Amino acid sequence: MSQVKSRRAQYSEATRAALLSAATRRFADRGFAGTALEDVAADIRATRGAVYHHFANKTALFEAVFEQLESDAVTRAATAARAAPDPWAAAMAALSTFLDDCCDPVYGRVVWQEAPLALGWHRWREAEEKFAYGLVEQLLGALMDTGVIERQPLETTTRITFALLMAAGLALAEAPEEDKDRLKAEYGQVIARLVYGLRVATPDA
Repeated sequence: MSQVKSRRAQYSEATRAALLSAATRRFADRGFAGTALEDVAADIRATRGAVYHHFANKTALFEAVFEQLESDAVTRAATAARAAPDPWAAAMAALSTFLDDCCDPVYGRVVWQEAPLALGWHRWREAEEKFAYGLVEQLLGALMDTGVIERQPLETTTRITFALLMAAGLALAEAPEEDKDRLKAEYGQVIARLVYGLRVATPDA
């Protein structure tokens, strides 16, 4: 009996993963408004009922796609930070990884262009903070703890930095493909300089 349940659970998980993958492609290509649940189901040769078994409606499906993309992006940024030799290099590695993701057509469209429309502005902002705010706070705290930058009110510094990152994400997602590399470099330089401007002053500075 447990083996039967296990097989059913595995099939259910596989179906959910396939739906998320198909929905990610649809939302990236057609947007939230242009995607129908029937099309997502047809892409994996499932019924509309199979979609409703896992997701209450299209918004719930979109939110699951959004959360998976954001979770993966934060994991990549955190992994890049952990591999760096010091707190400043960690912050810069995480920043570069984040900006790279924002240039990705799937992540850029779903997370930065479609999510505010599908989830609503306030829900989108809450979701963004849920995934990325903690990592930004952690990286800034490490810079303060090690004396790279002067100690500031951490919450205020995090919120200002977070707002800069959101501005960069939106700009990169909306930019024409031929401008993305240039804008990525510009946003990376400006954000790094603004944060480095908080460095601890020395007699020779």
